[in-house]
Amino acid sequence: MLIASAVAGALAYFLLIQVDSISGRLPQYSERIKQSLNWIQEPMSRLERTTRAMTSSPDDGNEPEPIQVQETPAPSRLLVFNFGTIGEFMLRLSFLPFLTFFMLTWKDHAFATTLRLFPEEHRQGAYRAIAKISRMIRSFLIGNLVVWFIGAASCTVLFWYLGIPSFYVIGTICGLLSLIPSVGAILAVIPPIVSGLGVLHMSGFLIVLFGVIAIHAVTLNLLYPTLVGKRVLLNPLAVVLSLLIWAWLWGAMGLILAIPIVGAAKIVCDHTDSLKGVGTWLGI
Repeated sequence: MLIASAVAGALAYFLLIQVDSISGRLPQYSERIKQSLNWIQEPMSRLERTTRAMTSSPDDGNEPEPIQVQETPAPSRLLVFNFGTIGEFMLRLSFLPFLTFFMLTWKDHAFATTLRLFPEEHRQGAYRAIAKISRMIRSFLIGNLVVWFIGAASCTVLFWYLGIPSFYVIGTICGLLSLIPSVGAILAVIPPIVSGLGVLHMSGFLIVLFGVIAIHAVTLNLLYPTLVGKRVLLNPLAVVLSLLIWAWLWGAMGLILAIPIVGAAKIVCDHTDSLKGVGTWLGI
C-alpha cells in the first residue's frame, strides 16, 4: 500500500507539473484563442440577430424597462463550486487506501465466513465460484490496462505527429478518457484541443477531432468487447448489452461495474444447475 501510494503520488505530481506547464503557455496563445473563439461567435451572433429580428414585436411606443440581474462575482462562484466538488472528491478518495488495506488484511476471514453462508453440500461449488470470480476480476483489470495502453499509444502517436506540446501526457489522459462509454469521445477531445491552441490550425483541429473519435470508437466497440470480454469469458454481444443496460440503470457507475457484475453472474449461473443455460448464453 505504501509503494502504491508513493507511485500514485509521483504520477499525480508529474501530471500536475505538465498541466501547469500547459496552462502557463496559454497566455502566449491568447491571440490565437481569440481568433478561434471569434470563428465560432460570429455565426452565432448573426443567428441571434436574425432570430431577434424575426421574433420581435412591432414597436408600440412603450420603452421596455431594463432589468438588472446581479450575480455573485465569477471568481467567487468558481471558488465555491470547485471547493465543494474537489472537497467531495478528495473525501471519497481518502477512503480508498483504508478500504484496500482492510480488504487485504481481512481477505481470508471474509472468504471463510462467506462460505459458511451456504449449506455444507453447496460449499464446494461456492468455493469454486468465488475463486473464479476473483480470477475474473483480476483478468478484467488487466484487460482494461491493455485497452488503455493501446488507446493511449495511438493517441500519443497522433499528437506527436501533429506537434502538440506534452503529447505523451495528453495521449495518456485521452487513452484513459476513451475507456468511458458514450461521453468518452467528447471528454478525450478536450485536452489535445486545449494543448494545441497555439500550434494547430483548423486542419489540425479537425484531425484531432476525427482521430480521437475514431480511436474511441475502435477501442470501445471492437477492442473492449473482444479483449475484456474474452478475459472475463463473456461474448461481445453480452458485453455490449450489459454496458447499455447497466448504464441505463446506474449511469456512469453502471458503466464501470457492468462487466464485473455480469461476469460474476455468469460464474454463479455456471455453478447453478437451473441457470446453466443462462451462463452458456453469456459465455464464449
